[in-house]
Amino acid sequence: MPMNSSTVGKSTKRFRQVAEKRWLMSYAAGVGEISANYYDTTKELTAHPVFSVCPEWPVVLDAQRVEGSESMTMEEARSGVHASHDVLIHRPIRPNESLYTCATITSVEQRKAGAFQMMRLETRDEESNLIVSTQQGGLSRGVNVIGGDKAIESAPLLPEIPSGAQAGRQYTIPVSTYAAHVYTECARIYNPIHTDRDIARAAGLPDIILHGTATLALSISCLVNNLLDGNAHRVKRYACRFGAMVLMPNTITLEVNGLVDSHVWFTAYNMAGEPAIRGGYMEVR
Repeated sequence: MPMNSSTVGKSTKRFRQVAEKRWLMSYAAGVGEISANYYDTTKELTAHPVFSVCPEWPVVLDAQRVEGSESMTMEEARSGVHASHDVLIHRPIRPNESLYTCATITSVEQRKAGAFQMMRLETRDEESNLIVSTQQGGLSRGVNVIGGDKAIESAPLLPEIPSGAQAGRQYTIPVSTYAAHVYTECARIYNPIHTDRDIARAAGLPDIILHGTATLALSISCLVNNLLDGNAHRVKRYACRFGAMVLMPNTITLEVNGLVDSHVWFTAYNMAGEPAIRGGYMEVR
């Protein structure tokens, strides 16, 4: 059965979660951070820039249940893969504050590979002030669209690499055999293709794979630590398209494709030399 573009404009329920210190520290540990900024509770803890995916996870699941989504079978819904991620941090998440997150489906379109859906996720504080805005793209492979392509807004564009931008820096990031299991529990993002070999193989994968958001978090951590002196609060925006799988164990090679003023462009390759993250971008304050 197809994906129905009537879902465009529909919103999820609003979910409340608390950015507990324990959760913030666990997430940082889950991506191998060693900076005291993430763990020293005698000061205000720093939330990892990619932590926002944690409160967004139940909202992403709820988006599969908005009105009109019943046109897809469970199997088709499970065929969806996280294709793109674009995050604007309005201000850092603070320890122990309440987070209110909801999502709106903003577009559905037919692509050669399947049905592509964009959603806008917003995380706000108690006073309804925006903390984080996310544009997330998902591709349901082999699925058709009914109702025609539809959009209520366009995803924001990313700046292109200007000529003369610095490039060539490379960093290596080790990925352990158990990285996906640790990330699953620390992020509280549960999807068995990342932890259960039997389910992963039944889904057509060669083995369990690392979460795309884990690969992204490792990449952002590497850039923060090497280019920003470990100051994660300087991260304003980051974005990427997800590509090749990262099996475990592995070694990610992060390549800086361009560096100019407050902008960084990057690609992350798996051990086979395939781009796991394409079109990577980070803007700093």
